[in-house]
Amino acid sequence: MPPRLAPCRFLLCLPLVLAGCGERTATPATASGSTAATTPAATGDEAAAAPILASLRRQLDDHRRIIVLLADEEAQSASDRATSSRIGQQLFHDGLERRQAIAGQFDALLRTPDPRRFATLGAILDYIESAPELYDADRLAFREVLRDLHERVGADSSLPAVKLHQRIGEDLDALDGIERHYDQEITRIFSRFDRTRAIEPRREKWDDYVAHLRTLYSREAILRDHGVIEPYPMSMKDSEREIFGRDLPRKTVVLTFDDGPHKAHTDEIVAILKRYDVPGVFFQVGRSLGAVTDGTPKLGPMAGISRQLMADGYAVGNHSLTHAQLSRTSGDALRHQVLDTDALLRQVGERRAPLFRFPYGARNAEGLQLLGEAGLKSIMWNIDSMDWADPVPESIVQRVLAQVEKEQRGIILFHDIHDRAVKALPQILDRLIADGYQFAGWNGRDFTVSRARAGAANEATVTTGYEKSWAIVIGIDDYARWPKLEYASRDAQAVADALTGQFGFPASQVIVLKNQQATRNNILAAFHDRLADGRTQKNDRVFVFFAGHGATRRLASGRDLGYIIPVDSDPDEFATDAIAMTDVQNIAESLQAKHVLFVMDACYSGLGLTRGGPASSAFLRENARRTARQMLTAGGADQQVADSGPNGHSVFTWVLLQALGGKGDLNGDGLITGTELAAYVAPAVSAVSRQTPAFGSLPGSQGGEFVFQVADSQEFLNADTAQLPAEAIALNSRVDAAQGDGEAAVTVAGLQGGSNTLVLPAAVPVSDRQRAQQANDRGLQLYREKRYDEAVAQFTEALKLRPDFAQAANNLGFVYYRQQRYAEAARWLENTLKIDPSRAVAYLNLGDAYLHGGDHARAKQAYNTYLELQPQGSGAGQARAQLQKLQP
Repeated sequence: MPPRLAPCRFLLCLPLVLAGCGERTATPATASGSTAATTPAATGDEAAAAPILASLRRQLDDHRRIIVLLADEEAQSASDRATSSRIGQQLFHDGLERRQAIAGQFDALLRTPDPRRFATLGAILDYIESAPELYDADRLAFREVLRDLHERVGADSSLPAVKLHQRIGEDLDALDGIERHYDQEITRIFSRFDRTRAIEPRREKWDDYVAHLRTLYSREAILRDHGVIEPYPMSMKDSEREIFGRDLPRKTVVLTFDDGPHKAHTDEIVAILKRYDVPGVFFQVGRSLGAVTDGTPKLGPMAGISRQLMADGYAVGNHSLTHAQLSRTSGDALRHQVLDTDALLRQVGERRAPLFRFPYGARNAEGLQLLGEAGLKSIMWNIDSMDWADPVPESIVQRVLAQVEKEQRGIILFHDIHDRAVKALPQILDRLIADGYQFAGWNGRDFTVSRARAGAANEATVTTGYEKSWAIVIGIDDYARWPKLEYASRDAQAVADALTGQFGFPASQVIVLKNQQATRNNILAAFHDRLADGRTQKNDRVFVFFAGHGATRRLASGRDLGYIIPVDSDPDEFATDAIAMTDVQNIAESLQAKHVLFVMDACYSGLGLTRGGPASSAFLRENARRTARQMLTAGGADQQVADSGPNGHSVFTWVLLQALGGKGDLNGDGLITGTELAAYVAPAVSAVSRQTPAFGSLPGSQGGEFVFQVADSQEFLNADTAQLPAEAIALNSRVDAAQGDGEAAVTVAGLQGGSNTLVLPAAVPVSDRQRAQQANDRGLQLYREKRYDEAVAQFTEALKLRPDFAQAANNLGFVYYRQQRYAEAARWLENTLKIDPSRAVAYLNLGDAYLHGGDHARAKQAYNTYLELQPQGSGAGQARAQLQKLQP
């Protein structure tokens, strides 16, 4: 079997490949800069694949040319940069056309009865996976093509097609890994100010790749081959007939999105805009809306997306009929491009905006005159996200923010046909909002900020996208001079595992001190040597968890002063050999990190912490404007932490872990703020123990919020999925009963005594795709608690929102299996495989459903298919054992 585009392979090899660029023998370039084709004699499968491979090589050629055009954009003059952008957009849209043509080639190949058609597709995958002349960055050029092929092969349920579908899925996973690798690298490139020289080798590796491309292409040859699309010779300033955005008020931007509508990404963009309550303008290509025949517009299915945009109040404008180069178009052809699309938009709805955007920004005098006659205004841009060329979302974010900072106002160009725009937009909005920018919308005459953004007065902007995430996690059971504890060390390890697992904190930045490691010197060194004195940066976050003893000392003034008790403290000397909470506060104030959250699994008095001995046996992608110094503790004065929770945890930490697992996302926006964490944990712990958790802000806080982003679950239920023990289910039932029915405010104890009213964030709009994922994830939680009927309802809701959701279909089928409803289980597992034919675990589950339903022949077929796909999988032993039982 040929080597696969496995994530581990390429993520591990990427540094080596790029570091070794200088050792690679470059393929000679032709006079025009394209790579000469020098391949050995082809096999039969390779010969059959040759036309598609030729198209893929042309796709790669354009991908590389775009990189060469834009790699040194910062060093180019404004005029050269504009020219590079226009030619790059032309190359990009040529690639879109070619992608459609390649999809047609795939369709033609898959329709043939030739049994070698899958081998032919395998030869194409061999090239993408292992062609020696390809770099990892090259392979990103094929991702959308592979997605198209993945969808088409999925329609065939034969075993060769299923195995090929699995192979393509693995390649797509690997390409996601390659993107993440470059995401991390380019993030470092753009934010490497005041850093050490340690990151320079990574920059050199990217430069090596670009240098390799420049041995194959030159910018001059690319421009010569494609021609330069010169704009109409006029001032680049705003005027009555054309707007660039340079005359907008300071700190005002307009968000625009080209080339839609898109069946998935437009909806996701809208959900983001609604979440931030900002306007947007969508410029749409006419042929995506329908067609005009003999002057009569006829709308297609995608027009419904545009109609909903208008109904939601977004401006929807004209982006030509076919995204043609209108600077080279005239006469009737030009009129069709403009007026046919206008007719389609008018058919969509009366609220169509009288706005037009020239594709590529390429316009001429005739085109501008035609717009005037049609009552349309040309809308250009002065800030280009380059999301059409840049495959890395973080790089898009940094580019837009840098241009906005330079221009201080303007129209930003995005495209709603890319998932990378969906990934980048929230981070951009967070930073712009934090920096005080306003967002203008079209009012029918011009762009204005018609109203303040909802919630704009709220200084606690909720956001993620931290640059670095740090944690100090301390757990002490084995005290020498203080009473020993039972669960503190285990609590600390579970919290550390959650941080590095589901929340992606790098293990190297999570400092875990347990038992004998948690001396006074080590704890202070963790703060001072690893985090303080400029080691954390302004866009970082720091999470601190402490499970251990605390002590309170009454000062002469009558005020209580609390202490964290390290493992080497003496009860008679803790005033000098423990760590005062005032010291911790001073450390918190000294950190440059934007957000710091302390969670203390200990009870406290004033600023003191107390923990009893054993009983009889938690908005998007960037940082908020305000800093946060928040603290959540397990209880009040003279209370003891209940060290008797499920799975060897204290009650407080068990509830904390449930909140971090997703239950703390009280408004369903995919984020858990410090306030939400407290609002979930405090009432729950109070209801199931004799503790009164307290929450509040420490000195130095400015109203910000520490934020966790809830990761989407990728789990497909199967026989190996763990469920909770009876004691955990019983406790969770009591915890859920303690939660309010969506109250806007929750009252908890304050850090200094008294009470603290927590106002919960309002629910925010999310896309159907996000709502489906949330319903699926709730279903998984309910399954683990053996609440099967409720789980069925959640998985059903997920499928109503997203009928092609294979994960939810599998999970629904497996819950039916657990309920011994084998016919229903088989039906939904069959549906899973119609959606995702190579999902191996679904075949294993389906085999079990058939077996218990008495259909032994189909059970054998399902088990055998599983083994074909996953011969060494975790369920292979089970499948073989069942097949053995089924032998006559």
